[in-house]
Amino acid sequence: MNINDLTKEELELYSHKDITYMLIKEFGPMNTADLFKKITTSLELPNSFYENKIGDYYTTLTTDKRFILLDDGTWDLKEKYASDKVKKDIDEDELDEDEEEEEETSEEMEEEEEDEDNFDSTASEDDFDDSDDDYKDLVIIDEDEMELEE
Repeated sequence: MNINDLTKEELELYSHKDITYMLIKEFGPMNTADLFKKITTSLELPNSFYENKIGDYYTTLTTDKRFILLDDGTWDLKEKYASDKVKKDIDEDELDEDEEEEEETSEEMEEEEEDEDNFDSTASEDDFDDSDDDYKDLVIIDEDEMELEE
């Protein structure tokens, strides 16, 4: 579908995101300002609308999963970029650091497990006496008795 063939009334039926999709599909990658300017011009919206809403438009593009922001600041369709072609360069030093961190973490976990295994198995139930021996010397005094003592 050619966007130039659509009338203003037909374009008004589409969201700004859908019009952006059609524009990128037809013309290729474009920056945010050019895309939004084409939309506002096609819909015959005033310049004040463009100036007030371009930030919202940018936010809309960033949250829509159909679009991808390229390194040069232009937007393109994500469907053009297969995930198996995306390549992440990993520095050898970073890889070595990650392996060292994993080893340290493994060693720490083993030490913690050993500490947990050092439970004193010689302790008997008598060592954990819940009796009230500590409280036998306590005396309960009510408020009246306290006033008499003063």
